[in-house]
Amino acid sequence: MGKKRSKQPLPVLPPGVRVIDTHCHLDMLSADEDVANLVSRAAGTGVGIIITVGINIESSRKAISIAGTFESVFATVGTHPHNVQELQDDSYTELEKLCHGNKVVALGEIGLDYVRQYAPPPMQREHFTRQVALAKKMSLPLVIHDREAHDDILIILEKQAPFGVMHCFSGDWQFAQKIMELGFMISIPGVVTFKKAAALQEVARRIPLSSLILETDAPFLAPEPLRGKRNVPEFMLYSRAAVCIPGRGCPCHDRKRSETFQYRQPLRKGYYSHIPC
Repeated sequence: MGKKRSKQPLPVLPPGVRVIDTHCHLDMLSADEDVANLVSRAAGTGVGIIITVGINIESSRKAISIAGTFESVFATVGTHPHNVQELQDDSYTELEKLCHGNKVVALGEIGLDYVRQYAPPPMQREHFTRQVALAKKMSLPLVIHDREAHDDILIILEKQAPFGVMHCFSGDWQFAQKIMELGFMISIPGVVTFKKAAALQEVARRIPLSSLILETDAPFLAPEPLRGKRNVPEFMLYSRAAVCIPGRGCPCHDRKRSETFQYRQPLRKGYYSHIPC
């Protein structure tokens, strides 16, 4: 028989602290559970804001719709590298219109995926470049998907000099340094809790808090002790516990400060504003 995992309760945030799930797919989660339940349960654990991410035109519309329904939810719009074969010239007209959404805070999830290659790499690079240019035009940060495409990602970003976040970071410390030099933030997913994720754990230890954000990528990549199960926003607290280092603090939002902010500008201009706990 396989070894049973020990039951580990959900970590509890310090009083007065709430956090942001900076990357989640609420439209996908809604297939199994009402979004209102997801948002309410997350808020009850201290996940006070959720950013729901588009991966093509249709899911971007859904992200905007969900964000319009819930005060604590924001949206991103964009076309994932798996889906770039769907894009035509008129798709960019529609995508630009979606960027004007009242609660749209970034353009993404976009990027390059050389692992699955649902679209040929040259096509991926073409549409990644075009979407990066659109983000610059709209003054929106980027949410970048990168799988085994570090070099090409860097080449494109260095040419266009945008800003944003490297979603679900999968590189080593050397790559992390190059990304931070470009002004990007690094987003750590639940993978950081996996026993064999030594490279990501090193990045999480060494990265300054000013460049670190957290995400679930729900419904994917549930952290230990729930690996392999359906991920949800509140499970981000396991990741937060894993990256908190005594004396350094944790990526989080202070409740009093965040409630007095107008979220749109901090999210648009600085992407995410995190302070030590």
